[in-house]
Amino acid sequence: MTDEKLPEDYRPAPETMLCFDLYATHHAVGHVYQTLLADLGLTYPQYLVLVTLWTGDGLTVGELGHRLGLESSTLTPLIKRLENNGFLVRARDKLDERKVRIHLTEAGRQMEESARHVPGCIAEAFGLPLAELHQLHETLTRMRASLKASMEDK
Repeated sequence: MTDEKLPEDYRPAPETMLCFDLYATHHAVGHVYQTLLADLGLTYPQYLVLVTLWTGDGLTVGELGHRLGLESSTLTPLIKRLENNGFLVRARDKLDERKVRIHLTEAGRQMEESARHVPGCIAEAFGLPLAELHQLHETLTRMRASLKASMEDK
């Protein structure tokens, strides 16, 4: 947190605003992902679900939503589409039937190998040294946490 404040009469142009930089960058990153994932038949949100399950299969819908920052109403159609495409299955938790667990199928596990090139292609498309990418990731993580905290105070 900083004590510095913008002057009250500050009138920024969009191209000088950090929020515009983030917005425009989001679209540019999305376009790169869309191009890479089209060959795999995946959307970016579907890819995120699979990446999360590749790091820990058998998550509940709630755990998956928490990790991705997605509401159930957004996540459920993604899960259904991935299930219809044969990449995962949903099953009631044996210990608590109120919970639904998501498990990769063999096709879902094989997709990890098919998508192995994606992170490297994205890192290359960013055009920054790895150390700078790591630093940027840390900065954005702190910014996101600060933004969320500022909304909790409201």
